[in-house]
Amino acid sequence: MAEATDSGLHPTTPLVEFNGTIATGGDSLLENLNVYYNAGDIAWMLASTALVLLMIPGVGFFYSGLARRKSALSLLWLSVMATAVTSFQWFFWGYSLAFSHTAGKFIGDLENFGLKNVLGYPSVGSPRIPDLMFCVYQGMFAAITVALAVGAVAERGRMLPCIIYMFVWTTVVYDPIACWTWNPKGWTFLLGGLDFAGGTPVHIASGSAALAYSYMLGKRRGHGTQELNYRPHNVTHIVIGTVFLWVGWFGFNAGSALAANLRAVMAAVVTNLAACVGGITWCLVDYRLERKWSTVGFCSGVIAGLVCITPGSGFVPAWAAVIFGACGGVACNYATKLKYFLRCDDALDIFAVHAVGGFVGNILTAFFAADYIAHLDGYTVINGGWLNHNYIQLGYQLADSISGGAYSFAGTCLILAVLDFMGKFMPIFKLRVSDEDEVLGLDDVEIGEFAYDYVELTREVAQPDDVDEGLSTHSLEQHASAMGVHEKNQESVDSSNQLAEWAHRA
Repeated sequence: MAEATDSGLHPTTPLVEFNGTIATGGDSLLENLNVYYNAGDIAWMLASTALVLLMIPGVGFFYSGLARRKSALSLLWLSVMATAVTSFQWFFWGYSLAFSHTAGKFIGDLENFGLKNVLGYPSVGSPRIPDLMFCVYQGMFAAITVALAVGAVAERGRMLPCIIYMFVWTTVVYDPIACWTWNPKGWTFLLGGLDFAGGTPVHIASGSAALAYSYMLGKRRGHGTQELNYRPHNVTHIVIGTVFLWVGWFGFNAGSALAANLRAVMAAVVTNLAACVGGITWCLVDYRLERKWSTVGFCSGVIAGLVCITPGSGFVPAWAAVIFGACGGVACNYATKLKYFLRCDDALDIFAVHAVGGFVGNILTAFFAADYIAHLDGYTVINGGWLNHNYIQLGYQLADSISGGAYSFAGTCLILAVLDFMGKFMPIFKLRVSDEDEVLGLDDVEIGEFAYDYVELTREVAQPDDVDEGLSTHSLEQHASAMGVHEKNQESVDSSNQLAEWAHRA
């Protein structure tokens, strides 16, 4: 950058101001398209893209740890499959539907179908990065949104219909919401709504979709009885998932500045602070009742704080993050009880943490958004929130939140209703496994593999005469299920200490 400094330009500005007119930004055979962008901005955005990708297995570990052992691997599988399906959809037409330069107020067109002409032209998100960089970064947002939503299939949903749902939901629901929120031509953007990193497109949309999916699937077998009164099967997985999410969220929020600047730094500061306060708050609320310092509670609070600060992370000062974290921790903690009033089996509390947390974050942004924070990037101008006496901002935030949640809920119900109707004629489209398969677990029935080797170990130590008589472990589990004792004995059967004892006796 020495040449830029000598010529009178600020060291953080590109070498050359973009002046191209063609859709690709220029002919790369005849000119160097890199001179229009700062290398530091590109480097930061590539790192942020990788950080957001890291969050997706974090979601999988978090969900699998919360579930029962017999369905743990299926939730990990769904998370990584969501990345694959959504990334293809994003290439195919998703990016064009959300962020084409010629988009309408509600959805884009197919100008960039198959990433046609997506190369070096300044992106709709920021002139500091090109279309191609913005495309791959936003593609990770789409992928993690789908990964969050499909956790609703936990322990009773079939995989194939869920894969179809991923592609259709991203097209019909996520892309329009992303367009109207972040595309400069979207109605929420034009209205003046403030959503820095995905309060509505990511969290409210995924949480509302998970609620709808839970309704459409129905309650798990034994819901409301002691059969489902179990603890998370692997708290270590929950901690690992939380750490992946916490680290990745720096790319999620700070990366949404779309450049390496002070606004990104402030977003990183408030993100970490809100996560810390959210974890402490959830722990304190639980300790008030249980007198235990719950690890699961702390991890849930961290996620709640992160969700809550997401929409305001590029708009609010550091001290406001304490309020976001505390409000997010309290609101999401109490929201976990909503599923009982809604008569819905949201097994992993996705609606409580993501939809409620995103809604609270959107509303708090209306109060604490500050014009001087947004302008830390050097060019963004907003009217601010109540700190700037812009009281109408609360109405904009409510309109954005309610419309996004309602659209996601209704769209999900419609997509799943069509799949369920098709399932009456073609069983491969049935949304839910049979009762017998639910008892055995999705890992066995749908994946054919297991998160742990306990099942294979029991087969190895089975008595030869049992095998000869056809009494395999699988058959014994079915027999126990018929007697209504499968769930009661599952934990002892899967216990490593018990298995070691069996192996010794064998």
